[in-house]
Amino acid sequence: MSALNKIARTMLSNRRGILAADESIGTMSSRLEKVGVKPTEESRRVYRELIVTTPRLSESISGVILADETFHQKVSDGRTFPQFLDDIGILTGIKVDTGAKSLAGSPEEKITEGLDGLRERVADYVRLGATFAKWRAVITIGEGTPSDAAVRANVHALARYAGLCQEGGLVPIVEPEVLMDGDHSLARCREVTTAVLAELFEELDLMRVQLDGIVLKPNMVVAGSGSGEQPSVADVAAATVETLRETVPASVPGMAFLSGGQSPEVATQHLGAMQKLDPLPWELTFSFGRALVGPALETWRGDEGNRAAAQKVLAERAAANFAAR
Repeated sequence: MSALNKIARTMLSNRRGILAADESIGTMSSRLEKVGVKPTEESRRVYRELIVTTPRLSESISGVILADETFHQKVSDGRTFPQFLDDIGILTGIKVDTGAKSLAGSPEEKITEGLDGLRERVADYVRLGATFAKWRAVITIGEGTPSDAAVRANVHALARYAGLCQEGGLVPIVEPEVLMDGDHSLARCREVTTAVLAELFEELDLMRVQLDGIVLKPNMVVAGSGSGEQPSVADVAAATVETLRETVPASVPGMAFLSGGQSPEVATQHLGAMQKLDPLPWELTFSFGRALVGPALETWRGDEGNRAAAQKVLAERAAANFAAR
């Protein structure tokens, strides 16, 4: 077993999932403002310390993805976030992309940037305690989208990112997210997701990425949030698994699904329903952000007196997803 494969399997081990606490400074600040918290560097640090110090978190969570700001901050006792996570038995991940920007020639679509200087940044992150990384590409379904250009540009960037991470010793989480924004049907989401994943694995092969040393972070196959007909939990689970069977090689250790704007409860129901289908060659787990930490943020609202209650809410959401596996 290679070192990368060992890390990837640890990330998927013992029914645990991956917590995404890697919102950009702008996104995290906006979310703090919505609950009445002044969006300062310190308030972002305090909130994320609340997350990682949740009692018994390592029972349900194998890894936490951090933003660069948090990665270099410290918890109250002076340990860096990576040091603290390592001490409680949780792997540290780092978001290495620099965000999705308008794609030249098709400004309504996005291309994720951040490849410049990535080799050097990976080396620094490894030195400071990271064991895995994340890069998110976003694909939009709409009138005339996604274009071939957007799909090709994004999967090429994902493959180059994955290769650079593996070269430097990080397991790459590969995240090609087909957004649920829009009024498209479940069938249309399945069509687009299939096409994106098929092209992704062609590109990963071309870039000689070690497939048993990655974790795939796909969207679930769902209807658009504006669709008038929402499929059942069973239909979503079946469509998602069928899409994966058609596109994902068995050598990939597993999937850590994103929630993609689904409510916490619905995302958990979909994850649980997939576990009940015929045996699959991969582990299926979760890598949720808002679906895990959103309720905790709403409970906390910057009040230290709400800290324990907020951590209890987070622990319960993590345990619910652990149970769904």
